[in-house]
Amino acid sequence: MLSNLVMTIIGPDRPGLVQLVATTLVDHGGNWLESRMGHLGGQFAGIIRAEVANERAEELIAALQGLEPQGLRVLVHHEAASDSVGSAVSATLELVGNDRPGILRAVSGVLATHGVNVEELASERVSAPMGGGTLFQATIRVSVSDAAVLDLVRADFEKIASDLMVDLQLHAGS
Repeated sequence: MLSNLVMTIIGPDRPGLVQLVATTLVDHGGNWLESRMGHLGGQFAGIIRAEVANERAEELIAALQGLEPQGLRVLVHHEAASDSVGSAVSATLELVGNDRPGILRAVSGVLATHGVNVEELASERVSAPMGGGTLFQATIRVSVSDAAVLDLVRADFEKIASDLMVDLQLHAGS
């Protein structure tokens, strides 16, 4: 039987951090399944999903947490692997507008109200191409149990888009 480990990692950015985690995983029987990582504000941060045999899970968790003296903090969530696959409908939300506080709060509020699950969120601030200023851009991959809910979400986004001064587009099936 296998265990899933979902871990967050963070540490001052430097060469070799990914190799450090990958070596620790392999040395303790783990298998790297998927990840999202990046350089943010001088730190290297990421989230990784790995699997390991149940009997080696605690050994691997201890080894990962033992990386802190080498400058890498690792938090691990451990649970038995599951084969269940839901029948959720996927969609992608693309957002762009002048940067200001509260954009994600408003958008995530609409999603939460309708029971929409955020599966992946990527955002950044960029310089506006003309006229200066700063734009906020986000791509949010979501899932929902019923496709009809996406119509309600789209309608609520139309209501808040002008208040937020952003362009919001929801693409079903992405």
